[in-house]
Amino acid sequence: MSSFTIATRESRLAMWQAEHVKALLEQRGHQITLLGMTTKGDQILDRSLSKVGGKGLFVKELEVALEEGQADLAVHSLKDVPMDLPEGFILACVMEREDPRDAWVSSRYASLTDLPAGAVVGTSSLRRMALLRHTRPDLRIEPLRGNLDTRLRKLDEGLYDGIVLAAAGLKRLGLSGRIRSVFQPETMLPSAGQGALGIEIRSDRADVVAALAPLVHHETWLAVAAERAVSRAMGGSCSMPLAAFATLNGRVLDLRAAWGDADGTLPVVQTRASAEVADVEQASALGARVATDLRAAVLAGGGQVSERSEPTGHG
Repeated sequence: MSSFTIATRESRLAMWQAEHVKALLEQRGHQITLLGMTTKGDQILDRSLSKVGGKGLFVKELEVALEEGQADLAVHSLKDVPMDLPEGFILACVMEREDPRDAWVSSRYASLTDLPAGAVVGTSSLRRMALLRHTRPDLRIEPLRGNLDTRLRKLDEGLYDGIVLAAAGLKRLGLSGRIRSVFQPETMLPSAGQGALGIEIRSDRADVVAALAPLVHHETWLAVAAERAVSRAMGGSCSMPLAAFATLNGRVLDLRAAWGDADGTLPVVQTRASAEVADVEQASALGARVATDLRAAVLAGGGQVSERSEPTGHG
């Protein structure tokens, strides 16, 4: 057995995630220590991520720790991980997904439909802004940054009538009681990788790959590979209001994607396709095809794209 150091952000949710991986590795006989770090994404709270550098702001410092040998692996919320990692780094493990849906949190209103016109909803996600405005164009959508506890505090201080958060984070921190309702994917399609944990390492660390192998959840990895392929093909970043969500039924992967205008002036465009997949490469290929359909629909000016099924012939 080996000794490893996990690099992690220091927010309460990030520390929970790192502690979770630590416990699983320790159960298998490894010795694990944690290296808590503050990233630039944690420090910049007065501007939206799309304006200050995007998803990479949450992982850069952790990658430096890996590069310099201070840590052996970094645990990330996969939705925060850029679609293309720097040279010399790989995603070595994707773990079983928590609830991938978005959650409605409010002290006064049980669901989005209960809100009166002009009510204030907090989120800084361009994806959520686009889908919220598509569903309720009469609402005021206001920026909401900070870690999970900060966002909840701002809600409790009365700055918002309700906020939208990832259900996974609330559940992991034992805050399920704050969830008034969850959005079904038909209403609020999740972001690529939402609810899943990804573990990043240096590409030359075969020993870490071997240690992480028992933690890999194959079904989740196939789903998020397809979702991330959509985002990668669309140039996905925090500056793009893009959603992608896949579910695996047997060997058939069903993938939905949506693109919207955060200002609400253009219609939401949606695509959907399914195919039999056996590995990450085939899942990624499905994602690339869905992205091609989505891009064509966006250029055509919106509307619902017809669904298609493309069995690959496996199984």
